[in-house]
Amino acid sequence: MRFSFVTLFPSIVEGYFSDSILSRAISSQKISIDTIDPRAFSTNRHNKVDAPMIGGGAGMLMSPQPLFDTISHLKASSPDAHIIFLTPVGKKFEQQDAKRLAKKEHIVFVSGRYEGIDERVIESEANELFSIGDFILTGGELASMVLCDAISRNVEGVLGNSDSLVVESFESSQLEAPSFTKPKNYENMPVVSEFLKGNHSKITALKSKLSLCKTKYFRPDLYSRVKTKGII
Repeated sequence: MRFSFVTLFPSIVEGYFSDSILSRAISSQKISIDTIDPRAFSTNRHNKVDAPMIGGGAGMLMSPQPLFDTISHLKASSPDAHIIFLTPVGKKFEQQDAKRLAKKEHIVFVSGRYEGIDERVIESEANELFSIGDFILTGGELASMVLCDAISRNVEGVLGNSDSLVVESFESSQLEAPSFTKPKNYENMPVVSEFLKGNHSKITALKSKLSLCKTKYFRPDLYSRVKTKGII
């Protein structure tokens, strides 16, 4: 699966994928990462990619020409590329989006800077708009990498153990049950005793109950979804 990042700061993106699971996924060709800088497509003699907003307003806006030409260049070699813009007006990104998008062949993330992107680019080129939360970042690169990470984990072969995906938080509108490792008792803080007895059916049932308790306490909004679905 290919991920392309349209960004004025390629080094921000490239560094993230140089280590750990996603680095191995790139080495094994499960995913590929490339960046493209709109400055390379600017027809301005100084390679400018921003301009003042028409009608006034603080700050500069990413201008349409470099972005239109950048996206056109990408589509020329990849007509089915799925174009995603990161913007506060977008749908809140969720785990089900990550699973769905993991089936795409090529995703392009367009990262805004300054005061954002000329609206005509978004209206003309976006396949989907996403937000990662109700807050403002200095640029869209971090949000783009968040989406890429979440999507990549659902690409077949990226995780060493695919069973890891089944029990993770948000897979069924629930948070993952508490987990423990050795030692069994650390400074008078013991592991749940049932986890030590080796009865896997009882452990599974207990983890299910603990998952619901954790969800009810930390995320009552998710817990209400579980109730609506009739899981409890």
